[in-house]
Amino acid sequence: MMRILLFILMLVANTAFAKELYVSVKGNDKNPGTKALPFATLERAKLEARKYKKEEVVVYIMQGTWYLSQPLVFRGIDSRNDYASLYFMALPGHRPVIKGSRKLTLNFKPYQNGILQAALPASFPEMDQLYVNGVLQVMVRYPNYQEHTLPLHGTAQDALSAARIRSWANPTGGYIHALHSGEWGGMHYRITGKNTDSTLRMEGGWQNNRPSPMHKNYRYVENILEELDTTGEWYADRVKNILYYKPAAGVDMSKTTIEVPVLENLVSFKGLPGHYLTNIAISGIRFEHTLRTFMKNKEPLLRSDWTIYRSGAIDLEYTRDCAINACELFSLGGNAVFFSNYNKDAMVTGCHIAQIGGNAISFVGNPKAVRSPSFRYEEYVPYMQMDKMPGPIGDDFPTGCLVFDNLIHDIGLVEKQVAGVQLSMCQQIRIVQNTIYNVPRAGINISEGTWGGHEIAYNDVFNTVQETGDHGAFNSWGRDRYWHPNRAVMDSLMAVHPDLWKLDAVLPTNIHHNRFRCDNGWDIDLDDGSSNYHIYNNICLNGGLKLREGYHRKVENNIILNNSFHPHVWFRSSLDTFQHNIVSGPYLPIRIPDWGPGVDSNFFPDEAALHTTQQWGIDAHSAAGDPLFIGPAAGNYEVSDRSAAKAVGFHPFDIEVGVQSDRLRKLAANPPLPVLIKASADASATYTFLDMKVKNLNTLAERSATGMDKETGVLVLEVPDNAPWHKLVQPNDVILELAGVPVNNIQDLLNARMKVQWHAAAVVVIFRNQKRQEIKGPLK
Repeated sequence: MMRILLFILMLVANTAFAKELYVSVKGNDKNPGTKALPFATLERAKLEARKYKKEEVVVYIMQGTWYLSQPLVFRGIDSRNDYASLYFMALPGHRPVIKGSRKLTLNFKPYQNGILQAALPASFPEMDQLYVNGVLQVMVRYPNYQEHTLPLHGTAQDALSAARIRSWANPTGGYIHALHSGEWGGMHYRITGKNTDSTLRMEGGWQNNRPSPMHKNYRYVENILEELDTTGEWYADRVKNILYYKPAAGVDMSKTTIEVPVLENLVSFKGLPGHYLTNIAISGIRFEHTLRTFMKNKEPLLRSDWTIYRSGAIDLEYTRDCAINACELFSLGGNAVFFSNYNKDAMVTGCHIAQIGGNAISFVGNPKAVRSPSFRYEEYVPYMQMDKMPGPIGDDFPTGCLVFDNLIHDIGLVEKQVAGVQLSMCQQIRIVQNTIYNVPRAGINISEGTWGGHEIAYNDVFNTVQETGDHGAFNSWGRDRYWHPNRAVMDSLMAVHPDLWKLDAVLPTNIHHNRFRCDNGWDIDLDDGSSNYHIYNNICLNGGLKLREGYHRKVENNIILNNSFHPHVWFRSSLDTFQHNIVSGPYLPIRIPDWGPGVDSNFFPDEAALHTTQQWGIDAHSAAGDPLFIGPAAGNYEVSDRSAAKAVGFHPFDIEVGVQSDRLRKLAANPPLPVLIKASADASATYTFLDMKVKNLNTLAERSATGMDKETGVLVLEVPDNAPWHKLVQPNDVILELAGVPVNNIQDLLNARMKVQWHAAAVVVIFRNQKRQEIKGPLK
């Protein structure tokens, strides 16, 4: 695997020896494929490369844009032996672009209200997206698209009201997009007709594996002509073959470039079971414009909340030693990179992946490799029918693959149950040194315990769970063979057969030296039976660390800022340990019948937090105090040599997280760093809470200005327009209570937020105009 990457680096340095072929948009497929006389198409170069199976072959792609009419597909006949690999890569200094769209030349004429219309080619496929001068336009929707509004960039409860439906002449072909009622992801429907009672006929909703009604508030409709009312919106009438578009004022449509995606897949690596596609790499190419695939997202994953569609702009199946290096994947309607079934020793390295409709990078094995599989949360295999053999059947799943030095952001633009890197039914995947942010759900997600052995290290993951709820920057489930939807049944089963958890999570998963931040859930969230994890030397910036049911989780030497440890509904004799960690408050347990002996020797911010925790009979050897971080304002959380945290076994660690290549580091954003609640004794210190600027009310002047009768509570200083409470609270309000918890100061507010951080909203008591008022404040 690493040989391919090293060879690519040698090629860039012009120090390697290989057969060279060249492709240019100005070339000709009748040419010999030299630099002076290049081929015109990638397909022609692929066919030529087959003649040189016993030597390294490099296909250099020169500057230009290729509009594919069909995907570039590598099959078994294109396989190479070791040390005779095939490379499709940008010529150094060039930036080739491969697009799955088609350029259109249209004759626009006035329609009405600033809307233009143009005839579409009769043979043109169904339109899914429209790019004008390289910018994605908005398929007409209600409510109108609002760039900075989350979730879903604007929603309306009345999107499906009878009055609105009556205003639509023929909504067939429109779409309904909504969040799951539990906010666990997105749901999508295609409108198939309108009934006489002003209700809709529709199909869909299968994109979530925990079915529910659509959310009653978080919903919008799309692709209905009567809603076209703002610039940048468009609608294609495929019965009459007419495109309607409302351009911005002053735009001359005769001088624009119009592109419409026609392919869902651009490059496919397609081997066969037992006849693997081997030793092929692509490097330095930009990929753009694929179709949205949200209505094809149907296949359930094992007992998880997810469904998937096994496709991507680049997809790989039955491959070995294949690589995607230094590519850009932008403006894609579905998944970016998808590894399906057997893939061994594959790499995705140095890529920039952004503006993606679905997942960025997915690894999903074949369910036939799973022993005793079931596919829904409520399903289970009775013990007497259960296959008791540990591990998989065969090897039809991704293993030994590497995701390294990738910049991933702004994904899940259409689908919301997605991740920067998604793992299911795979083993020993390494996710190292990546930067992932601006995602609607998890940055990194593991869908079940099959079959462990992953390494997740040195990643920078933040701005996560931005449009959903009850999730984490890192999230996992472990609903493995032993799982039963009835907790009492599962408890009794595990009491008799305590080693059942070992059958699927056969290798430990290591999560270390990462920096995580989640403002609407947990920084690290091990949910529903996640087992066999070692979690160490991580920095959790905001959301804390959660362990729900599961076995054998060793959590040590982590730094948890402005939050704490969330143990939820543990099994008895779970074998879990939580030791030598720095936390910022008392733990927040839910239904813990048996702590076991492994929760001890941790470091708390003060004696009160330590005492609260010790009342549960744990942390007898823990301590409290200031950890003495060296430079927290700059993100340096190393502790000084004088730190009392070292006395409880905490070992200082230094990490360099995120992308490593200079090209990507210049582009990557950084997470917002927390203002540590205990870091300053300055009475005037200000903090950020749900994007608002707040401080402790602690001066006579503040008391007088607010009308409070004493100096207590949290004073609101600024409420930006993007703050969740911007329509509910005002500067000079005082927060007195959150979710039933009295708020005397910032620490109280933080502790109350931690208790309900996975909830969508909470009751808030504020003081305004000389009286207490109760509001319901969203928590994201």
